[in-house]
Amino acid sequence: MFDRCEDVLHRYQEVVDELGDPGVTADPAHFRDLMKEQTDLTPLVEAYTSYKNKKANIAEILEMLEAESDEEMRDLMKEELAEERRRLPELEQEMKILLLPKDPNDEKNVIVEIRAGAGGDEAALFASELYRMYVRFSERNRWKTELIDVNENGLGGFKEVSFMITGNGAFSKLKYESGVHRVQRVPVTESGGRIHTSTATVAVLPEAEEVEVHLDLADCKFDVFRASGNGGQCVNTTDSAVRLTHLPTGIVISCQDEKSQIQNKEKALKVLRARLYDMECQKAHDAEAEARRSQVGTGDRSEKIRTYNFPQGRVSDHRIKLTTHRIYEIMDGDLFEVIDSLIAADQAAKLAKMNQAAS
Repeated sequence: MFDRCEDVLHRYQEVVDELGDPGVTADPAHFRDLMKEQTDLTPLVEAYTSYKNKKANIAEILEMLEAESDEEMRDLMKEELAEERRRLPELEQEMKILLLPKDPNDEKNVIVEIRAGAGGDEAALFASELYRMYVRFSERNRWKTELIDVNENGLGGFKEVSFMITGNGAFSKLKYESGVHRVQRVPVTESGGRIHTSTATVAVLPEAEEVEVHLDLADCKFDVFRASGNGGQCVNTTDSAVRLTHLPTGIVISCQDEKSQIQNKEKALKVLRARLYDMECQKAHDAEAEARRSQVGTGDRSEKIRTYNFPQGRVSDHRIKLTTHRIYEIMDGDLFEVIDSLIAADQAAKLAKMNQAAS
């Protein structure tokens, strides 16, 4: 581990030196890459530097203890020594986590697709509430959300909805949300007061750059139609909505949120790239079954990941056996406790695997 930390420290110094060269700004793309690399390396460099400083302090205190005869001063030195030693295991754990292989998609924006599952109108209402939950969570993180397409039922629920979330580290936090979400409650449509169980599926796709996905527009068929939905000057008056069909895969994407056909076409292509990129990622997951098992539910879209039980005010994440009785706060977008626990569990699983491989 310490050899790898030394390599990172050496590379960090190289990046800092290169950024100090006035000529580096002549190549904006290279300059941007260097700045990003410096940002990525900084947390590990700071932790490792702090670790080395504490080791040096411990050695210095031990040397001073041997020469010091005053008992009061010795007691103070021993207290300082104990504090320095206490921090070492914490820093070692922090460095191990920072050395874990990073998901290349973690810093990307995401496209979220939510579909009503079993439960009819109640499932559609639940899907719309999940959408609002993620919008509120995005607001709490100061991320931007853009609606791409929505198919509503007559009760204000969503049969399906897709939207983009733009913000630093969006995928790193939301990638654990893919899967089947289950709700247990008395639906508004239920006159007998019986508790129903309904489901909705969530897919979180990292936004793909053009260079990451080969997309031949000759394989794409575009149809235009009049947008439907509530209000808006352009709704039902112009053929601004776009339906994109990717012929090789049969993927169909509709986009009608923007007022212009060109904007809707661009959004549809973004969704298609994300879907194709996600398909490639899924193939990689399937080819690396063992690696996939070390993750916390980020591979199988059919996995039931969470239950929202309204009568008991309870939310349970089945992957990490987490239960909290803060259902209304969570539905209002306060997902931090759940997502932080999922990240910690994922890191712990990867650390255990890394330690096993090392032994």
